[in-house]
Amino acid sequence: MDGGGGGGGGEVASAAAGPPAPLDWKFSQVFGERTAGEEVQEVDVISAIEFDKTGDHLATGDRGGRVVLFERTDSKEHGRNRRDLERMDCSVGRHPEFRYKTEFQSHEPEFDYLKSLEIEEKINNIRWCQAANGALFLLSTNDKTIKFWKVQEKKVKKISDMNADTFKGSGNGSIASSSVSSGPKQGVANGSYPDRSNKSLGNDLSFPPGGISSLRLPVVSSYETNLVARCRRVYAHAHDYHINSISNNSDGETFISADDLRVNLWNLEISNQSFNIVDVKPSNMEDLTEVITSAEFHPTHCNTLAYSSSKGSIRLIDLRQSALCDSHSKLFEEHEAPGSRSFFTEIIASISDIKFAKDGRYILSRDYMTLKLWDINMDSGPVSTFQVHEYLRPKLCDLYENDSIFDKFECCLSGDGLRVATGSYSNLFRVFGCAPGSTEATTLEASKNPMRRQVQTPSRPSRSLSSSITRVVRRGAESPGVEANGNSLDFTTKLLHLAWHPSENSIACAAANSLYMYYA
Repeated sequence: MDGGGGGGGGEVASAAAGPPAPLDWKFSQVFGERTAGEEVQEVDVISAIEFDKTGDHLATGDRGGRVVLFERTDSKEHGRNRRDLERMDCSVGRHPEFRYKTEFQSHEPEFDYLKSLEIEEKINNIRWCQAANGALFLLSTNDKTIKFWKVQEKKVKKISDMNADTFKGSGNGSIASSSVSSGPKQGVANGSYPDRSNKSLGNDLSFPPGGISSLRLPVVSSYETNLVARCRRVYAHAHDYHINSISNNSDGETFISADDLRVNLWNLEISNQSFNIVDVKPSNMEDLTEVITSAEFHPTHCNTLAYSSSKGSIRLIDLRQSALCDSHSKLFEEHEAPGSRSFFTEIIASISDIKFAKDGRYILSRDYMTLKLWDINMDSGPVSTFQVHEYLRPKLCDLYENDSIFDKFECCLSGDGLRVATGSYSNLFRVFGCAPGSTEATTLEASKNPMRRQVQTPSRPSRSLSSSITRVVRRGAESPGVEANGNSLDFTTKLLHLAWHPSENSIACAAANSLYMYYA
């Protein structure tokens, strides 16, 4: 596999010119901003974010089962596609801007009567599919059921109640005036006369006493365009455990869904059948030592996918090898240093998210404490490790007590592969440079002033940034962690979900029910 774009090609160029300068991040937009002291409803908390491949649309899912779509506006206002302007070396004087497009109820709460289980409506994952004929397609999933949605503009005829213009001499037998004429007889098109009100006109039409009012026909006055979301298919009853991820294949025809023990392969057109391609369930469940935490298809090779485990390993599998991929083609894991094992070692090693770089050469993984970048051609260990919140290591006991240690943070890569990002507590997120020689390690806050927590960039990306966290007003019942320098950290406000625009330095991230967008 070649390493163009975000991998080898970018690295060769940056090695010659030195690492790129750190980005200066600025606030762009916020949707659903909270007022001071406003209480957030649980159903409004955002649980999934995803840009489409063009970057012109953004989707979010929430705990209430809703999917909200946003569309880009700044490229439309220029009259040309933004990418065309960039190709012409024409500066676009504005930062990326999005507006609300539509929303729909994707999932409803259900009850599994066989297992006596409540199934939450919370959206776990959203994935965009190939757009066609002006319609948008996307997959959304909760814990058990995946749905395939089509969102399309429909022209709705707007019909005026009645045509206000009365018309004489029309050929449809209408009566010109609203009352019986007292003047001389006036012929109408069908030879009837207005004063023959009590007599028959033909065999099937008679006039009431006093005549009839003018016949006014409704007319189409305008066309309204409404966005309609329609569920095209429902992929259900294929997972015994909670679905943690779905991923589209580059062939545009298939996708995978993964739960704790299995990965299933689906065809988008067939909703009543799937193929089980990975099954890690032991014959005796007491022998279970690890579970699947995330799975993703390679961005360009339709036969390759990767899945991560709770033991901190990533397995690359090739669908050409066998129908059931029990054996992996490559295994990526980092061996722990001897003597460093503790009660928390395996818990914090669990990978919560993996993402392929755009060119497919690298895999980014997020465990509780770190981000790791893996080269798929090198399985001896990660090529880079970034410490996200090393200052929490002394607080692992507290984090275990309040269950924060099980929080699942997502990660993302920039389109050019030069930077990676992930979230932390107190609504902070981190951006690291991963080009050779880069020391970029930026801490930002999901607020209108993202740089207010910024500190001096460290000499090494892996260094602890304890000085970058300032005091946060405490919300919730749990006591925040206190760092060595006395600053507090709020474990109740965590930035779990974020996404990087596929072609620009723009990040969308979720802080509770608010969607914040930044650009550089």
